[in-house]
Amino acid sequence: MTIAEQIRTIAADARQAAIAMAKLPTTAKNDLLMAMSMALINNTPHLIEENRKDLEAGEKKGLSAAMLDRLMLDEARVKAMADGLREVANLPDPVGEVTRMWKRPNGLMVGKMRIPLGVIGIIYEARPNVTADAAALCLKAGNSVILRGGSEAIHSNLAIARILGGEMERAGIPKAALSVIPFPEREGVLEMLKQEEFIDLIIPRGGESLIRFVVEHSKIPVIKHYKGVCHVFVDASADFDMAERIVVNGKVQRPGVCNALETLLIHKDVAETFIPRIARTLTDLKVELRGDDCVRQFAPQAKKATEEDWQAEYLELILAVRVVDDLDEAIDHINAYGSLHTEAIVTGDYHNSQRFIREVNSSTVLVNASTRFADGNQLGLGAEIGISTTKLHSFGPMGLEDLTTTKFIVYGDGQIRA
Repeated sequence: MTIAEQIRTIAADARQAAIAMAKLPTTAKNDLLMAMSMALINNTPHLIEENRKDLEAGEKKGLSAAMLDRLMLDEARVKAMADGLREVANLPDPVGEVTRMWKRPNGLMVGKMRIPLGVIGIIYEARPNVTADAAALCLKAGNSVILRGGSEAIHSNLAIARILGGEMERAGIPKAALSVIPFPEREGVLEMLKQEEFIDLIIPRGGESLIRFVVEHSKIPVIKHYKGVCHVFVDASADFDMAERIVVNGKVQRPGVCNALETLLIHKDVAETFIPRIARTLTDLKVELRGDDCVRQFAPQAKKATEEDWQAEYLELILAVRVVDDLDEAIDHINAYGSLHTEAIVTGDYHNSQRFIREVNSSTVLVNASTRFADGNQLGLGAEIGISTTKLHSFGPMGLEDLTTTKFIVYGDGQIRA
């Protein structure tokens, strides 16, 4: 068969398997995930051996040290994957939950019940752990899943899928509920994105270029976020000790992630006091500052910021800093330059905090806390399939519940419509 024919067969089989997955009771899904977890642990040497093939190929291709590190599996990372499966097993099952129920004047009882989405396609880059994480979340939510990992991790991904699939077969669950596209050619991605008859949702996980490629070519709805241009606004009433901790954590703790702080906004009334303090702290931590004229007046080590800096997702130890006249200007700046990802205010003024929450257009808004909390696990979702900065059908970090939708259920007593 051609690649196109193989992809269509995989997608059609996944659609049939989704019918079976939607009917699985919670206990069966949890037992499956626990068995999968133990199978990963038992097959650790084999996984490391298959991963070595990917690492050796990556070294020959000249992959960066950072990319090779994301690609690498060792005993600790296999254990972390196994732990993740157990964590998903312990999460409440959203399928079948009745979220609302109300009575109509004609006596009809109307409600909404959570159901699986159906077939979910995940397209992702180097990290093999995504294969296990994404499979666990999709299966727990009663879906089938088709995984297309990066070519650099092909041996690792296929090995993980074979182990997980073996447990599905032993449990009498259709193996087609978990599929990995088995070839690295880009044609496989393009064909996958055409299968609107069988696939209900595409979730790309990776860099902006990958996500834009998927959005450009997909005939299927795509959950996406392009980048995280995250802001912290230090209000006039902010506690400086708190503000410093929040800024440092947001920028320095892990600068290469999408919820890292990229632009710091400071109220003009505290600029003279707070800017020298925070600039000194950040400079000591090797952060390069890029500021407007007011910032540079109080922090001469800062480089002059350009228009591009306000739009930048640096993903490294660089921070854009701007002084604003008031809360209105801070909100206007965020709504103009933000990426709908994560924004935070540091303030002692309750009214200002509530205005910030209401008026900032972003999927996660925090008051007196670091942007680094914009993460499914940190927000109590238990695990995260991705982050959406589109508003249909989910907005912000996506957990298990976001891999379901709802349908109307109606109870009557013989009512007919006049």
